[in-house]
Amino acid sequence: MTDTSRALLVLTSHDDLGGVRRTGYYVGEAADPWKVFTDAGYVVDIASIAGGTPPEDGRDEDDPTQREFLADPHIAAQLADTPSLADVDPSDYDIVFFVGGHGTMWDFPTSPDVERVGRAVYEAGGVIAAVCHGPAALVNLTLTGGEPLVAGKRVASFTNSEEAAVGLTDIVPFLLADALAAKGANHVSGPDFTEHVVSDGRLVTGQNPQSAAGVARAALSAR
Repeated sequence: MTDTSRALLVLTSHDDLGGVRRTGYYVGEAADPWKVFTDAGYVVDIASIAGGTPPEDGRDEDDPTQREFLADPHIAAQLADTPSLADVDPSDYDIVFFVGGHGTMWDFPTSPDVERVGRAVYEAGGVIAAVCHGPAALVNLTLTGGEPLVAGKRVASFTNSEEAAVGLTDIVPFLLADALAAKGANHVSGPDFTEHVVSDGRLVTGQNPQSAAGVARAALSAR
């Protein structure tokens, strides 16, 4: 790791949870990795799918890491007007971290720039990381040869059981664990709402919000 190592946090721009309520990126799933990466000396940048101010979900005002994240001048300036992922040069980054939140289920799989940035970072020897619903970014991410990035790899994500527990099985556009398995991934589940991180080479995934910091630590180890 050099003093110019950089990590990119990618956030959803989708704010409608199937007409049930507003959603967006899950604040803790951005704040916890930010803390891990910055403590390790990384510069952390943020982008969102559409740019502008990203919608947020799950903010916990009592969580000190979230408060620190939102108050950090570099982060606050970016969150006020994030660059669009279309404007990101993937060669700037050693790690790309796809932050979760239910909004990702709508715009991560359909964004060509998720595939462009993810593929470029991975094929240049960087690390792809994702947590909770963030692995929705991996559903349609293919490598240059056309094969899905997740094919034959062990992955974690928000599980069918957890989706049922929060009452959203019939609201989300698809079940994430099933979609990853359909692309050839070996989806590995842990107990509901407990930390569960899976590393397979330079692909690091986590199951739920409880796993966000662990995914970041594992991403650093995977470099």
